[in-house]
Amino acid sequence: MKKVMIVEDEELILQGIRNIVDWEELGLQVVHMAHDGIEALEMWEKEPVQIVVTDISMPEMDGLTLLKKIRQMEEQVRFIILTGYDEFAYAREAVRLDVENYILKPIDEEELKRQLQETVQKLEEMDKKKLQYIDEKTKWLHFLNGTPKEGEALKFAEMLGLAPEGGSYYAAVMKWNTNGLKEQKITDMIVELKKEERLKVVHLPPDSLLMILEADGICVDGAKAESVLTYECEEKVQEYFAELQNEMESRFNLMTFICAGPSFQCFEQLPEAFRSAKKLQKYLIVEGYGNCISLRQIKSRKTEAIDMDEDSLRKLILKKEKEVAADYIEDLFINNMKKDAAVSSLYQTAVKTAMLLQDIKREYKLESGRFHDLSELIETIFGADDIHGIKAVFIAEITEIIECMHGEDSQYTPVVRQIIAEVQKNYREDMNLKTLAYRYHMNASYLGQLFQKEVGCSFAKYLSNTKNGIAKELILNTNMKINDIAKEVGYPDTSYFYRKFKQSYGVSPASLREMKKY
Repeated sequence: MKKVMIVEDEELILQGIRNIVDWEELGLQVVHMAHDGIEALEMWEKEPVQIVVTDISMPEMDGLTLLKKIRQMEEQVRFIILTGYDEFAYAREAVRLDVENYILKPIDEEELKRQLQETVQKLEEMDKKKLQYIDEKTKWLHFLNGTPKEGEALKFAEMLGLAPEGGSYYAAVMKWNTNGLKEQKITDMIVELKKEERLKVVHLPPDSLLMILEADGICVDGAKAESVLTYECEEKVQEYFAELQNEMESRFNLMTFICAGPSFQCFEQLPEAFRSAKKLQKYLIVEGYGNCISLRQIKSRKTEAIDMDEDSLRKLILKKEKEVAADYIEDLFINNMKKDAAVSSLYQTAVKTAMLLQDIKREYKLESGRFHDLSELIETIFGADDIHGIKAVFIAEITEIIECMHGEDSQYTPVVRQIIAEVQKNYREDMNLKTLAYRYHMNASYLGQLFQKEVGCSFAKYLSNTKNGIAKELILNTNMKINDIAKEVGYPDTSYFYRKFKQSYGVSPASLREMKKY
């Protein structure tokens, strides 16, 4: 059964709507009854519904605002707007926002029933299209990742309205860095920018688009050697995709990473061209979003490891020179990672650095609970979104090693030292001094005074500073969403995280991200 929410600020009308329709007969179930938009939004977030029947004029939050907020979270929700005659002009705005229809008060029972039946029918049609859309994408993935069967390439060429052979095509793969942005929205952006027929787009879950470009009309003509023609054509194709990328960034503030593969003349060769382009996606970690690369560029890249002076880095750590060591890591992974280096060079250098740090920790018998072990560190490296994330991981690890090696916490009593280590390891958890005092068989008030005296701030402040410090690094050095960062450091309530972060740094997390400069 489809779920329904009724929103009306007048209780008598709310109950009337609930009772004038046999909801079960229509295959519907009323799960929420709200008195204003704010209450309705809270209810929807706890248990989403497919149909919202709402008054247009309500206190706190009106029906149109409620519509816009729910649509931001789920585009498929259908709305039926209730309005008085004097609000008719206002209700017309709702039609522009793609509601099913509006019903004038007083509500006609048969009209409401008819509107609900049509809405259910539309939802069922949308569900069928969605299933068909998912099935189509699955078929594309099988085609692109396998060996084409006889006649299969012809079918996929026809789906895009392209000639199956005899043409000149290029395949490119696009990724984007805005989490939650619908694939269809991306396609709409591309269609708006590139209205010509020669660019075709296919959605590939979870976060990529395959773009197929007809090269005719883009590439140069003339009596030139085939190798020269190929080179010039590849250059023009890359310029085409780079221009598309720049326009998407300037018009829609959307950062993308595009990998342009080799040319192909018939659709049987598309899977091979696609796989060649897809292999280039690993260069995202080196290049970052906002770049367009091609197979031709990558072929000339050097695969040897970056020159790294292990002895110098070791000495900086042993001499407690945190800032200089951090600058060395900055130079090693950012400034010295030349555009002509292969991505394998980055990973070779990163693994080499991780092994050096592991050797130092083992040699000086440092507390294992305060650090990543080697396998965790390498897993973190290979899971980083970009090169700045790798840099941040190493700087944090080196800072922790220096602080541990040089006994910066030697002035603390053993129990305070243990609590600090506990915070550094388990800052995501819901920690409090009372629980820790019970664990260490101490009076909570005494432990709080001891911690304040030795550390210079309260336990709550120290925990907050730790969380916010880690959050700051994630904001500056990764592409994680602010909401996800809040959860990562142990703040389930994002608004509370914003408040605590601003207390620590004087700016909001979003403002800090806007100010970052690489």
